[in-house]
Amino acid sequence: MSAETHLTNKNTWKRILYMLLFALAYSVAEFILMAVVIAQALFKLITGDINNNLKILGKQAALYIYDVMLFLTFNTETKPFPFSAWPNGKK
Repeated sequence: MSAETHLTNKNTWKRILYMLLFALAYSVAEFILMAVVIAQALFKLITGDINNNLKILGKQAALYIYDVMLFLTFNTETKPFPFSAWPNGKK
């Protein structure tokens, strides 16, 4: 295939659009994960224990980021949430 064929391939441009959207989703997920990290540290300092709900959310956010990275680096064609299930933390 010629370079012109690659440049006009609608599937490639569609994937690039999805990649841009998931790059934005990555940024949001990264912010949420850092908020969980800070909140967990504060819980540990104040109560001496961690918050189990935040622990689960942190794992799910980390797995979501992993799924997004796999898609962005062409390691998978499976689009992450909301096009597939939210990671449940059992991976």
